[in-house]
Amino acid sequence: MGYHTFDPSRADKLERAGHRFRFCSAEELRWALEVTADDTVADLGSGTGFYTDEVAPFVEAVYAVDVQPEMHEYYREKGVPEDVALVTSGIGSMPFDDGGLDAAFSTMTYHEFASTDALSEIRRVLRSGGRLVVVDWEASGLGDSGPPLEERYAANEIASQLRTDGFDVEHVAVRSETVLLWATVP
Repeated sequence: MGYHTFDPSRADKLERAGHRFRFCSAEELRWALEVTADDTVADLGSGTGFYTDEVAPFVEAVYAVDVQPEMHEYYREKGVPEDVALVTSGIGSMPFDDGGLDAAFSTMTYHEFASTDALSEIRRVLRSGGRLVVVDWEASGLGDSGPPLEERYAANEIASQLRTDGFDVEHVAVRSETVLLWATVP
């Protein structure tokens, strides 16, 4: 489970709004997260902070979690909002308290960390009722953007894995190239 991470030397590609918003708009992400102004959330595989920046103004705090220090360096150079903390960590071992997060989201990175260890860790750091939103490349897509088709998961595979790892899957939508789903911690 899980595949390679995005090449930091291509980080500029992650900042192309016209391209990124074709697959998940800022409004759609915030709608799926259903956050409030006093929430603390984590962007799992935050990269350059593209989607982190779209969520930060609407919550109290965001942890931009990425395993690659080069991505955080790019984000620093771009400018990190005051309510965003950069956390260099793999998803399977995050430095957060049990139940310390209200929500977490992964935009186009689930395929990079998908594992029981990572999902158990996400469940650990989310409070009871906390929401995980996953937007990722769907296995049935064309493959014109995103990772190769063999590195993608089908929506039913993601939902099944989340259920197996203790989440309640509440929404699954397959689109032409991506899947949007959310699940909560019981």
